[in-house]
Amino acid sequence: MEALQTLQRQTHRVQEAIEFSVVVPVYDEAGNAAALAREIAQAMAGRSYEAIFVDDASRDDTRAELAAVRADMPALRIIGHRRRSGQSRAVRTGVLAARAPIVGTLDGDGQNDPADLPRLYAKLTRPDAPANLAMVIGRRTARRDSWAKRAGSQLANAVRKRLLRDGADDSGSGVKVFRREAFLRLPYFDHMHRYMPALMLREGFGIEFLDVNHRPRGAGRSKYTNLGRLAATTTDLFGVMWLGSRASNPGGSDEL
Repeated sequence: MEALQTLQRQTHRVQEAIEFSVVVPVYDEAGNAAALAREIAQAMAGRSYEAIFVDDASRDDTRAELAAVRADMPALRIIGHRRRSGQSRAVRTGVLAARAPIVGTLDGDGQNDPADLPRLYAKLTRPDAPANLAMVIGRRTARRDSWAKRAGSQLANAVRKRLLRDGADDSGSGVKVFRREAFLRLPYFDHMHRYMPALMLREGFGIEFLDVNHRPRGAGRSKYTNLGRLAATTTDLFGVMWLGSRASNPGGSDEL
């Protein structure tokens, strides 16, 4: 009888195990965050998952809106930064808090489609995936942004792809699915979320790409401008190039 009860408890724990953590960094996304949380719940229906919204010290009602829908969404977790620290830090905060071995990310403005997450997850975890595959990145083939924003992004992606040789046509896409353990091996720095393909390759991991949907922004406005991106990415790009030049890959290791 005791052995049966132990087995039942173990089975119950396995059933409760979270297989997928969705991390969403948000900053001043009132009008978008709660709706996005509902969409995630719909896309993840039938899965064992958690949705972690990391609020980067918003000045609006983002936290209040998320708190208002939490009662109806047991999988929703809300983490708040005490000081604004940027998108990369918010993503890292969410990944550190994640309880699943596989993590997906979405931008908090609602332009990424949560319905794409199961597709990226399936591609990452398929039985015939390469042994070192650690991340699948969404590739936005039909951007729903202004002409100026699309043009600036295309130029930046072309320069970055040529210099870093990471094969990524759209490294700025917010929708990604990756292995939590692999992410935590990456060097952290501000804006590192834009360089995850190159950083994954630097550590010897494999990456793949999948075309995804892209939608117009709902409420609010973009937190980035072309000039703002240029100022940040110029220094970061040379820094990532330096990191790549200093990498040493042993090709794996074996305990003797």
